[in-house]
Amino acid sequence: MMNNADMTGRGNYFEDFRVGQVMRHARGKTVTEMDNVMTTLLVMNTAQGHFNEHAMKSNRFGQRITFGGVNIATVVGLAMQDTGENAVRELGMTGIRLKTPVFHGDTLYAYSEVLDTIDRGDPVGAEVVFHHWGVNERDEVVMEGTRRVLVRRRPAGR
Repeated sequence: MMNNADMTGRGNYFEDFRVGQVMRHARGKTVTEMDNVMTTLLVMNTAQGHFNEHAMKSNRFGQRITFGGVNIATVVGLAMQDTGENAVRELGMTGIRLKTPVFHGDTLYAYSEVLDTIDRGDPVGAEVVFHHWGVNERDEVVMEGTRRVLVRRRPAGR
């Protein structure tokens, strides 16, 4: 799955995306305690699994796990340079699956596949459907989901 990926860095207008295209996004991000604690508190999630090191030592993971919202935001954020640079509007995200726990110190990487391109004749943009997935440094899939984006058309003359 990962070996078929290609590096990105094109203009990323609607016309640049093709169904079946797989992108390995250039950047990775190491998840820190600050990422987990700050974001989790901002959304008022006080689950023991994210905050209580003492309680989690006796859990099957033996340590705190990172809030799933942090993992989703990190993976989609890593994909944004290539999939959202010319976004006009986010249309939705579905099918989100958190597959493997993420811990402080894990490094996440993002991949995307273009599932569909839908041109409804809007002069500003057209829809691109992406399947995003993130892996940790051990190539374990930690998150996946489908995202729909209205992407700007290439300006005339470019």
